[in-house]
Amino acid sequence: MYKILVVDDEVRMRKLIKDYFKREGFEVSEADNGISALDTFSKGSFDLIILDIMMPFMDGYAVCKEIRSKSTIPIIFLTAKSEDEDKLTGYSLEADDYMTKPFSPKILVAKAKAIIKRNMGLNDNNKISINGIEIDEASYRVAINGEELTLSKKEYEILLYFLKNKNIVLTRENLIENIWGYDFEGEIRTVDTLVKRLREKLLDKADMIVTVRGVGYKFEVKA
Repeated sequence: MYKILVVDDEVRMRKLIKDYFKREGFEVSEADNGISALDTFSKGSFDLIILDIMMPFMDGYAVCKEIRSKSTIPIIFLTAKSEDEDKLTGYSLEADDYMTKPFSPKILVAKAKAIIKRNMGLNDNNKISINGIEIDEASYRVAINGEELTLSKKEYEILLYFLKNKNIVLTRENLIENIWGYDFEGEIRTVDTLVKRLREKLLDKADMIVTVRGVGYKFEVKA
């Protein structure tokens, strides 16, 4: 059963969407503003988000940007804002689709199914290989020069983040936001401890994680 989050400040709109998706076997959660959406998202596990733009407290663009800093979950904007500039803004924030109201609920359900299946298919085959380090996201397998490596969950997550952002300087704050989340309450030096443990396990690949003094780290891949 797929799980979706519907974010819209109009009760009738949420009910309409919820009814159509429930008929198709979806499990549907709701939020009526941007702040509530982020709170619900942080506490659950979803396959897709349907997101309005014009909402109180925090608009859909801001919600999408916040979620994209932590997750690649599929997002469909569903909004009355129909200008090309609005659509371009939505896609620039890495939304997967943009539908304008009024809309066909049947088309929305069909698009949601297609996007979810496509996303799951991509994840099943998503392998990253850089300079002898290989990560298979589907199986959480990490190998160095063909030999499997045993990492903790956080070690795996930070290595994956490094590889996806190779040759980019990442601040400690940026790493905290993307590995632990915005509700992290520990000390910033927790990042240094985790990186130290990861370096020890990477053996001859450890020097690929370069310390940028006073800022953070960079996963350096030389051409």
